[in-house]
Amino acid sequence: MTGRALVSGGAGFIGSHVADLLLQEGYDVEILDNLSSGRRENIPTGAGFHQMDISSDDAARVVHSGRFDVLFHLAAQIDVRKSVTDPVADARINILGTINLLEAVRTAGHPTRVVFSSTGGAIYGDFVSIPSVETMPKDPESPYGIAKLSVELYMGYYARVHNVDTVALRYSNVYGPRQDPHGEAGVVAIFCNKILKGEALTVFGDGRQTRDYVFAGDVARANLAAATVSLPPARQVDVRAFNIGTGRETSVLELAETLRRAAGVSVPLQHLPARQGELPRSAVSNEKAVASLGWRPKINLEDGLGMTYEYFAGRARGDVK
Repeated sequence: MTGRALVSGGAGFIGSHVADLLLQEGYDVEILDNLSSGRRENIPTGAGFHQMDISSDDAARVVHSGRFDVLFHLAAQIDVRKSVTDPVADARINILGTINLLEAVRTAGHPTRVVFSSTGGAIYGDFVSIPSVETMPKDPESPYGIAKLSVELYMGYYARVHNVDTVALRYSNVYGPRQDPHGEAGVVAIFCNKILKGEALTVFGDGRQTRDYVFAGDVARANLAAATVSLPPARQVDVRAFNIGTGRETSVLELAETLRRAAGVSVPLQHLPARQGELPRSAVSNEKAVASLGWRPKINLEDGLGMTYEYFAGRARGDVK
């Protein structure tokens, strides 16, 4: 299946990978991004571009009149720490901005599947077994996680009451080329830049805290699968929610060692005190996505870190944008 696709946040890290893949698959792609964190150079050749906020009337008009077959909604405020310091701004973007787009889909009169980029670790919280599965209790501990879960509930409402076709993808820690050093997964970008400068890699606490790192190209493939696969009706949260991760825990120490090995250099580690409130462990089960979407990650951590480091090295040399 191909058709018309709108990618909100398509100038950003993950969104640009989604847009690249859609174009390769023959989609007519348009991007909606205010460039607050996205980069114009990330917009792939061949994609239309609308520079505007997702909460604006202009963005609603683009969705309403665009006759899109699928809306990939990745635009968001992604920094957990910013959500803590300014929860009102986080909710304005992540909740109200999303509702603005959902209302435009509802009133457009054109069947559009909405594929929403949610979060794994920030929704499940501390008190679940690892790897987390979709139906486990939700215990978000930040305004960012609360906003993502709220949007999933709104999507269930729009599906149940207004018959809007919705899917939520709960990402683990996404890394890869074009990554900005934001959020927990941003440690990969931070480490790459420090290695290139010959600086020590900062590790908080003992470095044994774990995360589930999934490559951006694999996440793009998950978005494509979520747009095209036939699914049962969406009636409540979790019915059409899918964890997108590897199911494998990687400690910060293991991440640092694997990245240093991929880069072929050795820089020291600098240990600092543990950060208060940091999750000790996080990983998500991908069994539901494998069974229902036909998706599984293809890129292992060592290969993915190697490709990511080469991207940052190329940027430092001026070889890549």
